[in-house]
This record gives sequence, structure tokens and C-alpha cells, in this order.
Amino acid sequence: MTADQDSAREAAEAQAFREQCRRQMARPIATRMKYGFCRVNRPVLDTPGTRIFSSTQAYREWCAQNLPAYLGFQPAPVE
Repeated sequence: MTADQDSAREAAEAQAFREQCRRQMARPIATRMKYGFCRVNRPVLDTPGTRIFSSTQAYREWCAQNLPAYLGFQPAPVE
């Protein structure tokens, strides 16, 4: 692809994005609110019950043991 082709593609994508934004802004606010959020079930975190931890360290240990890694509550690797 040449630089001109890249530039034309980027301009077309930007125009399409602006048009999509205009269409979304034309919707009623209730509809935009309804479809504007992605609801994700978070296993363990969304189950009923209260968890109280005596320290941040206890909370972090509980997260590491009980939550799936894709939720992002795992400890950072030591470098």
C-alpha cells in the first residue's frame, strides 16, 4: 500500500466514524444509555455476600486465589 492509499483509507475510516457518531447522537438518551454499556458477569465478585478483609494484603491474597486472571486482579509479576 502506498502512502496515498493509507491516507485515503484513514480519511474514509474517520468519515465513517463521524457518521456513526452522528447517528448515535440522533438516538434518544434512554436508548443510548441502554446500549452504551457492556455488562459483564464477573464470577465470584458478582456472587452475593459481603467480604471484609483485615488488610489490603489479605484482599490481594484472596483475589489471587479466587479470581480468574482475565479480570486483572492478579498480582503483577516481579521483575
